[in-house]
Amino acid sequence: MALSLSQLKQFDGSDPSKPIYVAVKGRVFDVTAGKSFYGPGGSYCMFAGKDASRALAKMSKEEADICGSLDGLTEKEMQTLNDWEKKFEAKYPVVGSLSE
Repeated sequence: MALSLSQLKQFDGSDPSKPIYVAVKGRVFDVTAGKSFYGPGGSYCMFAGKDASRALAKMSKEEADICGSLDGLTEKEMQTLNDWEKKFEAKYPVVGSLSE
């Protein structure tokens, strides 16, 4: 399943009947099992329904960093992102990819 960023926004946890998705490096993960983190009021709720790649790489919760752009990231930030990607792969199913 390919999702656009606008389609991904529909899976931000605001509708309890829908799963919660977070995109990392172009892949969409179903993080519903981590609802306490990604659901409304959770410590990572700002990533729900969005591409969190840059924010994870920079260990940031700033709105400006919650996007898929990897431009200008340092090698260390890319390694941090790769570590996050492995954590997501271990915990959550991949349900699709982001379409351009």
